[in-house]
Amino acid sequence: MSSRGRPLSHPPDHAAAITYRSDLAKVRQFVRDQAALTELPVNRIGDLVIAVSELAANTLRHTNGYGSLHIWSAPGEVICQVRDSGHISDPLVGSIRPDSEAANGHGLWVVRQLCDAVNIESDPGGTTIKLHMIL
Repeated sequence: MSSRGRPLSHPPDHAAAITYRSDLAKVRQFVRDQAALTELPVNRIGDLVIAVSELAANTLRHTNGYGSLHIWSAPGEVICQVRDSGHISDPLVGSIRPDSEAANGHGLWVVRQLCDAVNIESDPGGTTIKLHMIL
């Protein structure tokens, strides 16, 4: 379930997609290129690149598998969805700024600061995080 209690919808057929296993530069360039095709302002494209890069880094750090990334435009927003095999037990993780000495939790806090909405769906089979950026 998502952090709001409803299952997240699947990306639409027209969403651009890639999978990644190691190359964060490729992920960042893909997001930058796809977001540039939308009406998202340049400074917000940078925010989206940072947010997705944080999620992709979490995939590499906390899972043994690969991640998938979808990006698409919807009325009034750009949406990125990241999926991997990790499991997040707290759907509100990152809602409160972690202590500066904390070893984990900073990335999702940054993601929540940069995006207009963040939805997390996680179970033992994997995690899907959907990022929304208002145009």
